[in-house]
Amino acid sequence: MSDWIYVDNSNVFIEGKRVSAVRNGLVPTIGDASQHDVLDNTYRMSFGKLYQFVAGNNKATTARAMLFGSRPPQNDVIWQIAEQAGFEVIVQDRNAANKEKKIDTGIVAAMTRDAYRNAKSGDIFTIVSGDNDYVPAVDQLIKDGFQVDVVFWGHAARELREVATNFISLDPHIDALRF
Repeated sequence: MSDWIYVDNSNVFIEGKRVSAVRNGLVPTIGDASQHDVLDNTYRMSFGKLYQFVAGNNKATTARAMLFGSRPPQNDVIWQIAEQAGFEVIVQDRNAANKEKKIDTGIVAAMTRDAYRNAKSGDIFTIVSGDNDYVPAVDQLIKDGFQVDVVFWGHAARELREVATNFISLDPHIDALRF
């Protein structure tokens, strides 16, 4: 049995800042944090701790751990740190409006390709993201006999939480994941 891990860096990082904002009393609820774009900009997540949390202590069972994100400024070493933590890093350029694009579809494409080319029955797919964009892929992989776990903050999209084999909330681990 192997584990296949796919992380939407911006999604988990930004939403973690929202959870931290609520936890630290900057805003009363996660809904308020989202509506008013309130973030705790002091919160930083450790790639190594995230990798260990998702992959566990036995790296031998991890077939692939991919982290997807947007190209940072040239002087930023964020992706080097992620690679040192054990992630295969996939970087996409932002569009002309400086918006992040191709991340969700990149994750779905990689996950689908791995499922049908490389994975075996009993393998576990883990998505670290909370978007409803993943629902069709998760649903199909489960129908095809794979286990698909979603690991994300507690306010992940309801439909994604419900369709997943398991949902694991990062909320109780926010301090343990801190850089």
